[in-house]
Amino acid sequence: MRKWLLLACATLFLLPTACKAVNQDSLWMYEHYTKKELYIPMRDGVKLFTSVYLPKDQSEKHPILMTRTPYSCAPYGENDFRPYYKNHFNTYLKEGYIIVTQDVRGTWMSEGQFVNVRPFNPAKKGKKEIDEASDTYDTIDWLVKNITGNNGNVGVLGTSYPGFYSTMAALSGHPALKAVSPQAPVTDWFIGDDFHHNGAFFISDAFSFYTVFDQPHPKPTTVGPKGINYYTHDNYKYYLETGALPNFAKIIGDSVAFWQEMYDHPTYDAWWKARNVRNFLQNVKPAMLIVGGLFDAEDCFGAWNTYKAIEEKSPGTNNRLVMGPWYHGQWGSTDGTHLGNVRFGSNTSEYYANNIEIPFFNYYLKGKGQAAGIAEATIFFTGENKWRQLPKWPPANVEEQPVYLQEDGKLAFTKPSVSNSFSEYVSDPAKPVPYTEDVHFNRTINYMTDDQRFAARRPDVAVFESDVLNNDITLAGPVVADLIASTSTTDADFIVKVIDVFPNDFKYEEDASSEHRRVPSATYPMGGYQMLVRAEIMRGKFRNSLENPEAFVPNQPASVKFTLPDVAHTFQKGHRMMIQVQSSWFPLVDRNPQQFMDIYKATDKDFKKATIRIYHDAQHPSSVILPIVK
Repeated sequence: MRKWLLLACATLFLLPTACKAVNQDSLWMYEHYTKKELYIPMRDGVKLFTSVYLPKDQSEKHPILMTRTPYSCAPYGENDFRPYYKNHFNTYLKEGYIIVTQDVRGTWMSEGQFVNVRPFNPAKKGKKEIDEASDTYDTIDWLVKNITGNNGNVGVLGTSYPGFYSTMAALSGHPALKAVSPQAPVTDWFIGDDFHHNGAFFISDAFSFYTVFDQPHPKPTTVGPKGINYYTHDNYKYYLETGALPNFAKIIGDSVAFWQEMYDHPTYDAWWKARNVRNFLQNVKPAMLIVGGLFDAEDCFGAWNTYKAIEEKSPGTNNRLVMGPWYHGQWGSTDGTHLGNVRFGSNTSEYYANNIEIPFFNYYLKGKGQAAGIAEATIFFTGENKWRQLPKWPPANVEEQPVYLQEDGKLAFTKPSVSNSFSEYVSDPAKPVPYTEDVHFNRTINYMTDDQRFAARRPDVAVFESDVLNNDITLAGPVVADLIASTSTTDADFIVKVIDVFPNDFKYEEDASSEHRRVPSATYPMGGYQMLVRAEIMRGKFRNSLENPEAFVPNQPASVKFTLPDVAHTFQKGHRMMIQVQSSWFPLVDRNPQQFMDIYKATDKDFKKATIRIYHDAQHPSSVILPIVK
């Protein structure tokens, strides 16, 4: 899990030798930069620890590029440098940026109390009312007034949780803040990011994160958190044997307040809505560059929907969207050529850095180059493996078209005409459908492009496959699952997967470059590969309202309609399209007891088998509504 890895990396940075000069780029940084560690006062008197990397060259004034993070601005000590030279940040160094990283309030070396996704307060009064926007404002104000040689222009960027703080920065209103890039920003932890999707609890991400994050922080520290000892590194086994959610709460203990708060708010109530960033994105002043990954296993929802919320609530904002074929944060790596077994035909991360992010900040913070060359929406379409520069997202030439589930496992664009047709399976919480076929401990970064043949072979997964496609079909926008389903109990989960089935004779052309020869698909059998394009879950009791859950009437057909995150993918001629429907996705998602109840209070005895029916007849047509480019 990327957030867990960020914590681990932050701890590694604490080692004195972690960032010593080891190559030409690192030596250049040590020769051309100095580092200062500062405590910057906030309006309420709390001081935030801040690392500032300053160019030695003072022949010109320099812009400030800042990241605010709960994951530590380590390494600590003015002689130990963060290794910005290891990725495209090296270009910012050569451009002479002042690089700032800050431990947010209540984390690591900063004072104050940490609050998870601290709600934005649009009506702050006096010096005692603070939020992350005000902390950003106070930090920027201090920097531009006290850092020698700055040009008065500030940019903010960050990935994942720092993406949330970037969005908060955009609401600070400071006039020096000219450009902001929330990247995979945490946006709504109940509907679509990290810990819940449509109310379903993503237990493996949440538990692995909070066993090492948000531990008690009575005073500033450079010592990283300690995790727990797992008795097995088979995560399917561990999460299954640990059992119901109260058992996980006992392991977490009472030291992590947010864990208990999540349990105390099992529906989308006012507490969660106050933590939905989209509710506050009015009157955004800086230029915005929203960045995310098509296959981001943690914050795929956040990038798409932050962009859309700004478009809706702040239509005058200079707002751009970039979505590439990436896992969480892969755009910041040096290798964007593939994810898992699926290749993209080029180094997409390199393209992004050189053609979008760096030109964006150079233009708004240095007045260099032209920002007009960056499209409103720069989207990579997998399948065809091409970047598209679009004037809006979703594109104007998209039409919603349902593809219908049919009897005998067929999938077609014609509405079924038969009567009394359904697919049936038994969902057994004691044997949940795994989200991937291998044995591992940490949640994988590849599962969103994984081969789904392992799931298609299970009796508790309903599979619907089209004929061979005679023409390319390109999807651009959100996908809507529109099922008619029943359960023999009073609750159930519904996971819908959109899958690209490769031809049986499919092979990637071998590339002479060493980077492609390292790709796993060089040996993986890609003929017949069932590439996961998009999947999402709906916790059945929330099918009509996230605020007011509703039980199913046993064995009575009901509408289960929900939106999957946006897709940018071309199903190529000669491929097939597949839809899979299942009722568990483990241990990615916690198990549903399949009884209408507060699942956070369920006991190990509450889990029941359920017979699930997915209807596909003239009276009950189930479909998946596709955003097809015409």
